[in-house]
Amino acid sequence: MPMKKNIIQLAIPTPLRRSFDYLHETVLPIGSRVQAPFGRRSVVGIVTAHLHKSDFPIDKLKSISAVIDQTPLIDEKLLALYQWASDYYHHPLGDVLLGTLPKKIRDGKNIVVAENNSPSAIEKPLPDFALTFEQITAIETIQRTKTFQTFLLAGVTGSGKTEVYLRAIAEVLKKQQQALVLVPEIALTPQTVQRFEARFSVPVLALHSGLTDKKRSDAWMSATHETPCIVIGTRSAVFAPLRKLGIIIVDEEHDISFKQQSGFRYSARDVAVMRAKMNDIPVVLGSATPSLESIRNTNEKKYFLLILPDRTGIATQPTVTLHNIRNEILQQGLSPALIECMHHHLKKNQQVLLFLNRRGFAPVALCHQCGWSAMCQHCDARMTVHENPKRFICHHCGYLEKWVRTCQSCQQSELTLMGVGTEQLETVLTTLFPDKNICRIDRDQVKTFTQLEKKLKAVHEGTADIIVGTQMIVKGHHFENVTLVAAIDVDQALFSGDFRATERLGQSLLQVAGRAGRAEKPGEVFIQTHEPHHPLLEILFSKTYFDFANLILAERKLAKLPPFVPMASIRAEGKQKETVIAFLHAAKQAIKKIPISISDPVPATMEKKAGVYRAFLFLQSAQRQCLNQALSQFILFIDKRKSHGRSVRFVIDVDPMEFG
Repeated sequence: MPMKKNIIQLAIPTPLRRSFDYLHETVLPIGSRVQAPFGRRSVVGIVTAHLHKSDFPIDKLKSISAVIDQTPLIDEKLLALYQWASDYYHHPLGDVLLGTLPKKIRDGKNIVVAENNSPSAIEKPLPDFALTFEQITAIETIQRTKTFQTFLLAGVTGSGKTEVYLRAIAEVLKKQQQALVLVPEIALTPQTVQRFEARFSVPVLALHSGLTDKKRSDAWMSATHETPCIVIGTRSAVFAPLRKLGIIIVDEEHDISFKQQSGFRYSARDVAVMRAKMNDIPVVLGSATPSLESIRNTNEKKYFLLILPDRTGIATQPTVTLHNIRNEILQQGLSPALIECMHHHLKKNQQVLLFLNRRGFAPVALCHQCGWSAMCQHCDARMTVHENPKRFICHHCGYLEKWVRTCQSCQQSELTLMGVGTEQLETVLTTLFPDKNICRIDRDQVKTFTQLEKKLKAVHEGTADIIVGTQMIVKGHHFENVTLVAAIDVDQALFSGDFRATERLGQSLLQVAGRAGRAEKPGEVFIQTHEPHHPLLEILFSKTYFDFANLILAERKLAKLPPFVPMASIRAEGKQKETVIAFLHAAKQAIKKIPISISDPVPATMEKKAGVYRAFLFLQSAQRQCLNQALSQFILFIDKRKSHGRSVRFVIDVDPMEFG
C-alpha cells in the first residue's frame, strides 16, 4: 500500500499571483525552505501552509525534491507580515518572500553561524552629559509602553533623537528582547552601527545591500537567534528574522528612500508600523521633518507625538539668510554675497557645505542661434554635459554621446552651456579657493560604498574644506566643523508639477540646514533664491516645520490628495505608445464599476525613457477597501487578458511617491 503524501503549499518567486501545491512524505515546518521542480527548472520555495485537499488532482501534483531546513527559517509572525505586505501592495507572495532574502539564503545555501552569546552586562557605561527635559519625557514615555503604539519623535536636527533611541532600546535589551533600527541610506549605517556598538555589549548586526553576500547572509542568520541583539539596516531590514522583537526604530522616517521604487514597491516605514502592530510592541518614527502622512496621523491621535524642540548641549540653531539673486551676476551659480560668506568661514578653518541637487557639469547645451539642444535618443530628456571626460550623458537611461562643440542642427553656432551642476561648481570653486581642498559627493564621484566611506572620512577628519554634494549629503550626517551650509538653487521645486515637491523641498532645506553648527561653533545657512518672499519659504524659516507642514496639509485636503485620499497607480510601458494607451483604456473599463475615482491614461512626466513609452492610471478613493477591490479587479483583468503578451508591461504602486 503506497504511503499517503501530505499536501504542502509553497511560495515560489514568480510573477504568478498564487501559491503552489506539492506533495511530500512528511509534514514540513511552515517557514522552512525546500527545493521543488517548477516547469523545467528547480527552484527554492518557502512552505506557507499544510492543506487537507488541493484544487488540483493529487496525481497531477509534483513532489518536493529536497528539504533544505529542518526548522522554520521564517517564524509565523514574520510570515504573516509577508502575507499582509503581499496583499496590501498587490505583489506576488513568492516574489515578496524570496526577493527580500539575502542571495545565498534565497539560493538555498545552508548558512551556519555561531550562536550569539548573551553578555552579562547589556549596556556599557552611560556618557556623561545631561539630558533635556524633553528627552527624559520621551524616553520615559516610550519605556512605559508595553504594547503597540506608534510614536512620532519630532526633534530638530541635533536635538538628541539618537540618545532617545539608545535609552529606549536599552530597556528592551534588559528584558532579553531584540531591537530593529531602520535608516534610509547605506551611508548612515556605519556611523549608526559604531554609535550603537560603543553603547551596547550585545551583537549589532548590519543589513544592507552594500555588504558582501556572505556578510549579509551571516548577519541575517545571526538575527534568527533568540538572544538579545540589535539589527541596523536599510529598507529590506524591516523583514529581518528577529523572533523576540521588542521595539522598532525608523530614523528619518520621512525619507523617500524607505519606499521601494522598483519590483515589490513597499514602504519600509509603513511595513514597520504593521510589524509592530502584529508583534504588539512600540515603534518610534523619528525625524526633524516628519512626513505629512505621519503628521496627519498625530493630528488624528493615531500616533503619539513627542517633540524635541531644541538642540542639545550648547549647540544653537543656525541663522538663516534667504538671499535674493534676482539681477545678480553669478559665478557659475554663486552670488558675490555667498562667496564672501564662504571666505569668512574658511578663514576660521571651518568647513563649508554647498548643496546642489544636480550632478554633472551643465544640465543643458543650447544653440543660441536656433534653439537646438542635445536630446537623448531613447528618452524625452536633454543630455547633461559632463566635463571629465567631456561628453553628453543621459541621467535617466545612461546613454552616452561624444561631445560636440557646434550645433548639430544649424551648424552655425557654438553650444552655450546653461545651468550649473556639481561638477561645474567644483571647477569654479577650485579657481575661487585654490588653496582649499574640495570634496564632491554625488553619484558620479561615489559609485561604491567604499568610495563613500572614504569621502565621509575626509570630511570628518577635516581634510576637506569645502563639501559639494547632492541629496546624498543631506541625510543625518554629523559634521562637527561645518559652520556654513548653502543651498545653491532651490527654485525649481517651488513650481514643480509634482504635488509632493514643496514638501520635499522643505524637508531637504531643513535637513541640509541641520548640518550647520552642530557643535559649539555657531552655524549659518545661506539660501539662494529668486523667490525670497515665497510664502512657503518664509513660513519654513520664520515659524516651525509643523506650521509649514500644516499649510501644505490644508492644500492637500482641499485638493483631495494623499494623505487625505489614498492613491494607487497602474503604470504601463511598451515600445508602442498607442499599445500602452489602449491597454490602460481597457484596464479602466475593467475596473470602472468599482466606486472610485479613475483618471484617463496620463503620460509619465518623462513619457519616453530608455526607448519605452510610459503612462499611468491614477486611482483614488477615500475608502481603502474600494481601492483594494479595484486593484484586485485589475489583476483579474490581467489574468483573463492574454493578448497584450509581452508588448505591455505594468506596475502596481500603492501609495506612490514618484510619478516619473
